[in-house]
Formats: sequence, structure tokens, C-alpha cells
Amino acid sequence: MRLLFIYMLALLTSASSLANDQLVTSLLFTPQQLTVREEKPVIPSKDTDALKSILEESIQERSAGKWVLNINNQPFVIWFQIEADLDHDDAYRLSVLPSGIRLLAKNKNALGYGKQTLHQLLEYVQAENQPLPEIEISDWADFKRRGYMLDVSRDKVPTMASLYALIDQLEAWRLNELQLYTEHTFAYRNHQAVWKEASPLTAEEIQKLDTYARERGIDLVPNQNSFGHMENWLKHDQYLKLSECETDCQTIWGARKRTALAPTNPKSLELMKELYAELLPNFTSKYFNIGGDETVELGLGKSKALSEKIGKGQVYLDFLKQLNEEVIKNGKETLFWGDIVLNHPELIKEIPKNMTALVWGYDAVYPFDKNIQKFHEAGMDFYVVPGTSSWRSEIGRNHNAFINLKKAALAGKKYKAKGYLITDWGDYGHFQPKSVSYPSLVLGANYAWHYSDQTLDNLTFLLNHYVFKDPTGRTAEALLVLGDAYLKANIPEGNANAFHLMIRRFKWTMEGQYQTKHLNKAGLIAAEEEIKRGLALLQEAAPSSPDADITLQELKQAAGLARFGIHLGIERLDATGKKTENIPKATRLKLANELESLIENHKKIWTVRNRIGGLKDSAEKLEDLLNYLRT
Repeated sequence: MRLLFIYMLALLTSASSLANDQLVTSLLFTPQQLTVREEKPVIPSKDTDALKSILEESIQERSAGKWVLNINNQPFVIWFQIEADLDHDDAYRLSVLPSGIRLLAKNKNALGYGKQTLHQLLEYVQAENQPLPEIEISDWADFKRRGYMLDVSRDKVPTMASLYALIDQLEAWRLNELQLYTEHTFAYRNHQAVWKEASPLTAEEIQKLDTYARERGIDLVPNQNSFGHMENWLKHDQYLKLSECETDCQTIWGARKRTALAPTNPKSLELMKELYAELLPNFTSKYFNIGGDETVELGLGKSKALSEKIGKGQVYLDFLKQLNEEVIKNGKETLFWGDIVLNHPELIKEIPKNMTALVWGYDAVYPFDKNIQKFHEAGMDFYVVPGTSSWRSEIGRNHNAFINLKKAALAGKKYKAKGYLITDWGDYGHFQPKSVSYPSLVLGANYAWHYSDQTLDNLTFLLNHYVFKDPTGRTAEALLVLGDAYLKANIPEGNANAFHLMIRRFKWTMEGQYQTKHLNKAGLIAAEEEIKRGLALLQEAAPSSPDADITLQELKQAAGLARFGIHLGIERLDATGKKTENIPKATRLKLANELESLIENHKKIWTVRNRIGGLKDSAEKLEDLLNYLRT
């Protein structure tokens, strides 16, 4: 549909010209600078096949070089060249002239990005049966480090085939960093009890992934949480003494235990020393993300006395510095989550300057501008870290994600952030499929390269053309409708949407949570109608991407889970006290049958992209609800 529209528009203009805006919107990435000299067509459409052949071979070989074609009975020179003196990160300059094509690139990655742009220009003019005009493009990245972090600890550990496919996608989307968030899903030699049910990544697998990613210009950065979020270790009794709270402590999240290491226990540091020494040699990256976020138990258990004496922030920072020293000993540089030190801004100036803060926030209202300024003023390197907002959503929270991604890009560029890292978490069962994250990931990749207002307007076309390869245009349309259906529920924004809240909080009161207390029938019914509209669009879709079949299956399953959440919510609103247990038994059994079918499908779909480990944990979260409905 998009190409047809552009073609009809082109008929109204000169056959020898292409409007700038049409040309730009045909590209996956909006260049920093692009000039078209419309009066000067360079290559007739019929001659682009020979040029594409040379280009595709060159892309595959990741090579520079010089070629000569004969076009219009004249020599036409194609020259791809590395020019390290170019300004800006990953910069390239592409010139299409009557005498030939010249691509100057700062490095190998930039050479690939320039070839990508040229290839897309050739595809466009072929589709429109127009000559390639004289063009000058000067392009570069706004952020030196452009990354994606995938949660592989809760609960999905992708297969090797899935990870290779992901790396190929990241390369096409001009991301140059990949992190796999790890708590317990690396096969440490001496800690089988921690990972034996998780289908972990092995040292050999990491080495293969590292090589594969490096060959494609992507830095595979090790990621091992090292302070908070250690529950998958501390739940085992042999590690109990390492926990800050062995029994419940009253945290900002309520009663919690066994989630954070005790920094006052020397054996906590000894454990991390051992893990670092085994994990880090498998990666060629010079960076290492040690985590350190959400240490909610800190100062409430074993470190309470010391925290009262020197301050909880200082206790945190002292342990962070110890971890940093171990990272240095292993030849790496430390990345760490920046949320805890933001609670103690006076300590930011004391953080070693060889550490890089990852300043994360996932709400549309998160104050990136305010928070990263503190690290900027302290002279520290830092990343801005927005997210896909896919977790705890089943089918996405695109509206929130798109604003979050935009604000991170604008603030990060303003304060000269070193990196832009898009995170994709798997909280509470990782029910959302990979495909739900595609809109946010493609948009975020664009923003990491170069923010442009028109990218969001053009997102449907970009997804259909470059991701789903769907000539009907329906796959992206459906996904974007589904990803905004949560807005129809008309409840306050939060780290979950209405559909997930019903599945997650089936035992808890509606009145006790700031979002669920606003649930209403009209909103839930409106949300379901929007999901139905998305599914109707999906029925007309014809994606042809390598993962087309599983994408369609995933989206239907995700929509089914969301609709189940709506059905449960509607029945709860009618029940006494709005409690699940007070839904009439016959209705509960009907809901149970609906959920049982979804659980069976959840298990089948899971293993297409992911390892079996983690599925039991994920499915049990749904099975607990199923059993509750049947009692």
C-alpha cells in the first residue's frame, strides 16, 4: 500500500525527478544530511541491477574497493573507501555523481551503513522505475554506543539460532552493542544448583556468539548482576549466608528476603570474584555490566549497623568500588545501573571515573534530562537507557515506550551521552513474545542513530518493508493497534497494563493498587474491541520475513492472553468485593477452560525461539491462576 501510494504520487511529477521527502521516507534510517539534485538523473533504472550485484557482494564481504561499470557507454566508477579522519561517530559520505559513486566511511561499520543506504536507494528507484538521481548524503550516529539489552534470566533463554538471528537484525538496525542480562543463566562450573533448570548459556556458546557478533560489528558485552536481583542464587540454602536479609525485611516493595547480597559479608565479594574470573574471558568486549540496580534490602539486614554509621549510600558505593576493582583485574571496564546512586547524588562525584553509569527509566515521564545532568556535571561517562515497555503487557505499551525512547534520545544528545541502550525485560513470566518489541526496537534504533520527528510517522512503512516484508502492510498495522490497545482501558500508566494486572494480581484486592482501582467495564470492553480490530488486520497480513510464521502465532497468542485478562477483569468487577474467588463457579470454569488452551499454546510457541529452561517457571504462573479458578 505504501509503495503504491508513492508510485501514484510519482506519476504526478516529472519522470526524471524524485522528491526529497519521498526518498528519505523510503530509507530505514533518516540521514543527517541529504541533497538530491533532481535535474540530474545518473543511472537509468534498467542499469541498477549490475550496481546492486556489486553492492550485495561487497556488503557480504564487508569490503572496500573500486569497480568500473559501463553506463550509457561511459565508464562509471564505484569506489568504497575507509576514511578514518571523518568527523562524528560511524560517519559516512555517499556521493552519487554522473561520473560514479563514491562512499567514504570512518570505519567498517560505517562502510556497511553507507552501503545499506545505497542499496535501499537502488531498491526504491527500481520499484518506482525511475533513474537514480545525483545525491549527496552525509550521515553519522548521534550516539557512539547504540545497544540492545535482552533479559535472558526471566524466563526466556533464546536458542543459539534465535540469538544469531537477533544479531543479524541488530546489524541491520545499526546497533553496535548487545547485552544479555544474566542473573543465573550462565553455566558456572561450581554452581550447577543455580542454573540446572534454566538451560543456561555455556562458555563455548558465548565464545561462538562473541565471534559471530564481532564479525558483524556488534560488541557482545557481558552482563552479570552482582548485588541486587540475586534471588535465583540466594533462594538456595547454600548461599543463604550471603543474603542481606535471610528472613523478611520491610522494603519499599513490601516484605522481601534473599534478593540482595550482603556487602558486609566478605564471601559476597569472593563469590563475585570467582564468577568474574570464569565469565569474562569468554568475551572480547572491553566492557562489563555488573548491574547493581534495585538493591531494596540494603541497609535493612546485615548491613544495617554500618549503614546507620556511614550512610546506606556509602555502603553501596564502597561495595560497588570493590566490584570495580575486580573488573579492572580482569581487564574490563565497568558499566553499572545508575538508579541507586541517584538516591545519593552527593556521592556521584566519588564514583571512579573509569566506570560508566547506565541511567535507566522506563516511564514516559521519566526525567532523563534532570538525572543524566548529574553524571554529566560530575565528568562521568553515561548511557541513557529507555525500554521497549513490552514486559508486563502481553501485547505492548507502545505509547509509553515511544515517548520514553524519544526523551532518552533528546536528553542523551543534549548532554553528550556515550551510549543509548534499549532494554527488553521479562518480568513475571516473560509472556510477551519477541515480535511485540519490534516497533520499539526499530524506533529506538533510529533514535539512537539520529532523532527525527518523521520516523514515528513512517514507522508502519519501515516495519512492513524492512522487518516483516509484508506487501499488504497489515502486519505492522495490526501490531501497532495491539500495542496501543491498553490505552482504551483508561487507567493510570504504570509498569504494567490492565491485561497483565488481572493475570498477575488475581488474588489481590483491586482497591489496593493505584491502577486496578480505576478498572471499569467500559474501558475493558473498549480495549477488547481494539484488540479484535488488531486481530482482524492480522488476518489480512502476509509477512514473508524469516520469522513470519512464528510472528503471526506469537501475536495471536499474546492477544489471546490480553483478552483473557480482560474477561477476568470484567467478571471480577461484577463479583462481590471484586474478588476472583467470588466469581460464580460456572463462570470461573469457563475462564479456566479459556486459560487452559492459552497455556497449552504458550508451551508450544515458547520452544520455537527459546530453550526449554524457564518454561516451567513461566507456565506455573499461569497454572497457579488456572488452579485458583478451578477451586
